[in-house]
Amino acid sequence: MKSIPRPTWESLRELLRETAPPAEQMSSRLQKVERHVILPVKACFILLVTYHLYFASWFENITLPQTEAQLGVQRFFALYLLFNFAVAGMLLFWRNAPSRLMQRVLFTSNFTDGLLVSALAFMTGGAQSIGYWLLLGLIARNAISWPLAVPQLVLNISCSLCYIVASLISVLFNRSVSDFDDAGEFPLETFLLRILVLWLVTGWCYVFQVLLEKQRRATEEAQEYAMRQEQLRSAGKLAGKIAHQIKNPLGIINNAAYSLARALREGKTINSQQVEIIREEVERADQTITQLMGYAKLAEGKVEKIDAAEELERALDLSVPAAARYPIEIERNCQPDLPPLFMQRSHLHEALVNLLTNAREAIVGKGRIRVSARLNPNQEIVIVVADDGPGISKTKLAEIFQPYYTTKVKGTGLGLPIVKHNIEMYGGTIQVESELGKGTRFTLQLPTRTITKQTI
Repeated sequence: MKSIPRPTWESLRELLRETAPPAEQMSSRLQKVERHVILPVKACFILLVTYHLYFASWFENITLPQTEAQLGVQRFFALYLLFNFAVAGMLLFWRNAPSRLMQRVLFTSNFTDGLLVSALAFMTGGAQSIGYWLLLGLIARNAISWPLAVPQLVLNISCSLCYIVASLISVLFNRSVSDFDDAGEFPLETFLLRILVLWLVTGWCYVFQVLLEKQRRATEEAQEYAMRQEQLRSAGKLAGKIAHQIKNPLGIINNAAYSLARALREGKTINSQQVEIIREEVERADQTITQLMGYAKLAEGKVEKIDAAEELERALDLSVPAAARYPIEIERNCQPDLPPLFMQRSHLHEALVNLLTNAREAIVGKGRIRVSARLNPNQEIVIVVADDGPGISKTKLAEIFQPYYTTKVKGTGLGLPIVKHNIEMYGGTIQVESELGKGTRFTLQLPTRTITKQTI
């Protein structure tokens, strides 16, 4: 008989190597399966067992006194019932319980399920009891609930051992004629076949669970790869747009400089318009580079404790100064005693100034800008900047955070992307709502406690 080549064994071992999900994800999966699937099924099962145990005669063919056998099972079932009521309470009402504690409680609960089914098998036929088929269901349930190899295999092997012990005890006490075949002998082959099936199901459930987890991880990796590829493509597009934004002014400056040089060579009067063109294009290129520095200087500066309401007032004074006498009414609604934000002041200041300036420029003639700051239940400061300008169409709304997308004649298209970047660095979010003819509303959500996230 040829032995399996070593590479094949290694490939098989690598294929079946455990790939456990993160601890938090595993705990969440375990609780969801137990809460939404197992708990209703177990409730029905408990009702069925309670009826047959206390109100029906389930022990017609036993040779031991009915009261002795039933009393032992009833005592165990009472303890089982109390324990499962406590487990159900944890699952339903203590959803923030420590994950390690919850896992231990659910492991114990699953183990007691195997003990109960084995006890029922002991009472209802031993080796040939109908309770055997419930053990197969428990093995499948354990494989679904427990992705880790050790607890899953311990639970499933313990189910097999409990069945073996229950069957042997049943035979030892010669409790029921159902333990024997028509010839009066113990059906050893059937018993061994059932045990083999239990172990095969245990192994196949583990293999299937491992392969399923590997498939899930492969899908996640594929999605991550696709996302990274998209980021690289976006970076390439951004680089091309940057080059275009810088190259255009340089081309115009080069042409103007050539005209000036030719005029000097020919002794002609220098055209002041050419000088003005050079100045304007240099200013345009400088503005683009200054905006880009918002991306490049994210690590500069220091984190400060910032009062959001005060920073909002500073941004208003700069964006809509009273001395300019804009025909715009400012409506303020800031909640007092807001907790401080911990971030670089320049990042929040730049974001607020950009949003307020856009709101001011969107209003044609008289109008109103509404600003507010409040604390939501998630301990996030919510800053709202809204205007009653013409609004933004739905087709344009989806693109306003894209670099270099702008609807302004002299806009660079970098303002809102930098705002979004600055807010998301601190775990915050920015949302925009707009409707043509009804104005635009930007909502910033900034957590009062966060770790700066590096996003490149």
